[in-house]
Amino acid sequence: MTIINARDIVAFPGGANASDTLIGDVHFNLTTLDFWNYTLFSNGTLSNGSWCILTFPPYAPSLVLDNGTFVNVTWCYHPVNPIGTRAGIGIGFAVVFAIALGLSLMALHKHGRLHLPAEKRFWPIGRRWQWYWAIFACATALISLFTTVDVDRYYLPELPIVLTSFFWYLMQMGATAIVWEAVRHWGSWMERQYIDPNPFVLSQDDARSKFELYVPLAFYFFLWMNFFIIIPRNWGNIELQRYPEQIVNDAIPTATDGRFKAGAFLLLACWLVTVFYLRHSIKHYRERNRGIINRIVGLVRFTPLRFLLILPLGLIVVAYQALAAWKFNWSPLNVKGNNAAIYAGGYAPTLLIIFVQIIWGFVTPNEDLELQRQRRIRGADIDRELGLSQKPAWWRRARADFVPNEHMRDRIARNVREIGGGKATARNLEARREAVAASPTALPTVDDVELESMSQRPLSLSKQATDLLGPISPGDFSGARMMAERYGGKSDRRRTERTVAVAAGMLFPDTDPVAAAAAAASRRAELMTDGPSPGLAPPPYVERGRAATTSPESRPTMMGRGISTDTTNSTNGPPQQIRSMLDL
Repeated sequence: MTIINARDIVAFPGGANASDTLIGDVHFNLTTLDFWNYTLFSNGTLSNGSWCILTFPPYAPSLVLDNGTFVNVTWCYHPVNPIGTRAGIGIGFAVVFAIALGLSLMALHKHGRLHLPAEKRFWPIGRRWQWYWAIFACATALISLFTTVDVDRYYLPELPIVLTSFFWYLMQMGATAIVWEAVRHWGSWMERQYIDPNPFVLSQDDARSKFELYVPLAFYFFLWMNFFIIIPRNWGNIELQRYPEQIVNDAIPTATDGRFKAGAFLLLACWLVTVFYLRHSIKHYRERNRGIINRIVGLVRFTPLRFLLILPLGLIVVAYQALAAWKFNWSPLNVKGNNAAIYAGGYAPTLLIIFVQIIWGFVTPNEDLELQRQRRIRGADIDRELGLSQKPAWWRRARADFVPNEHMRDRIARNVREIGGGKATARNLEARREAVAASPTALPTVDDVELESMSQRPLSLSKQATDLLGPISPGDFSGARMMAERYGGKSDRRRTERTVAVAAGMLFPDTDPVAAAAAAASRRAELMTDGPSPGLAPPPYVERGRAATTSPESRPTMMGRGISTDTTNSTNGPPQQIRSMLDL
């Protein structure tokens, strides 16, 4: 097939005189054209190396001026041709990629939503990356395919072929990243299901976790090396496909240079890392197999159907990029390349990878919802093993205290009001006081003072409360709480003792009220005593490190007072000598 419209230098056709030429039914000054070094080519273009204009109707200029400029000119790098085969197929693929873009956004919305609290071990963005790369691949494919229209329509190749090739290589990177993120996230999802019943079943600092940390870095290292080898370059030589000499001398050497070939090998390294990671996930999160043959069979058996489809498609992506780096005739960088090879090997694998991902995204549930379902199943199994039965749905609604659409905070507040607490406790206490005051056998009122008169205070309020409200059974904490005295003083010690007494009364109710009342009275009398009991002498004082003496005169340095009335030692004796804090 013809690679490009061949052009040859042709002589200017004759005109009305020797200084006139007729080009496109328009007369031009031949002297001016020669002065500005214009050359007429057989493909209908007129160029002087700087400007290139079309000379055939209806694009022929109407006049050339003495300064070498033309009036009503149409440049050679202008879309004047009709849409060709390559552009028509490209529009069809662009429509399908646009549909895939919308479906990818829907899948991202479905699988990217959170229904459980985010975990540090499994960040939500990890499951979204495969859809981000799908959106990236669709966007770059759309740009590449829509610029293909101008590749066909431009009379001479220029910027459109560069844009098409540039975004096609970005699309190849996106397709490879889709396959990688799908495999990586599947392994993460397997790990999440594996540790959900027991978060400590797998260590976070073993060889497995380190492998899952460093292998993604290796993949993206190869992917970004592919980017930096291919994308940042001088793309101008790809435009030089305007005649055969340019193609042979400029376009083909650039499109098949070492950087494009090295980029294909880097993309192959990315694919191999993906397969290696899949094998790692199956090894650690699926059933183990013994023997080489069984391991190979298990690798194929436990590989999801989705990966059995997209991994070969990813390998086709790599293979076609390598083919384009060696065969220019089948390369998308060729303006007149083989359309079947360009679309079947360059665009179709990426499109199929995206649609396999979309179908999987629509038929599988959100991960959080699936994890909740698995937890419900495990809970039902545990209840069945323990002999617990789940109450029917109408059970809660049949209760008298059921409130529809009640918030958890309101439910807790209602429970607090029932058992007492805060202002509700104060209201309950006031209500109980009023009820006791209205009773014929009402309890005597107690002022909220710390040291009220012990003669007016009953020895055992719990005894009277028992007579009023009935006996307390062991474990009846609500009844004991109602009959407990409220301490209104400021002594922490007294409050602690009162609390311990109430707790003891709850756990071990008194069997002998009289003995309990006597013990309480004795304790109160001991606490109300100011100083030592009358008639009892204080214990003798003996200085540390010295023998005890019995004579008051022999203790001139005594630090304390005795029971003797002889005080001459304190006035006539030598001053006290304090050696350390232990003497105080």
